[in-house]
Amino acid sequence: MFSEILVAVDGSRMGKRALDIALEEARVWKAKLHVIYVVETGLFSSLPMDSTWEIMFSMLEKEGQETLERAREQAEKSGVTLNTQIRQGHAGSEIVKAAEEIGADLVVVGSHGKSEVDRLLLGSVSSFVVGNSKVAVLVVRPSQK
Repeated sequence: MFSEILVAVDGSRMGKRALDIALEEARVWKAKLHVIYVVETGLFSSLPMDSTWEIMFSMLEKEGQETLERAREQAEKSGVTLNTQIRQGHAGSEIVKAAEEIGADLVVVGSHGKSEVDRLLLGSVSSFVVGNSKVAVLVVRPSQK
């Protein structure tokens, strides 16, 4: 049913859960898995372009690289083929754009990211993806354990 799956990760617990579910879907369907991390540059739009901005951006980019490396390791253990990419911009827009570019037939996102405050201030990335994706979107909710 699915041959190209895109999952968005952000270093949060929900991102990890979304990755776990996407890995399982990729394994079941023998699909190729694409993992995307977006450095949300909108967070800096009100800050002047100076060394503070560069430091914050570098920290987020480093976090993205580390998150993608953990995803690679987890995929290898699961026997799933994995491609990774890091982008910058509005997370929802970049996820939808990436899904179109790779020909994804399923997008997996967490119901929320690192903090509820981000969700209130930036709008929900998952809501944006659901509203703008041309393919199926699986929104992963927190575990009830």
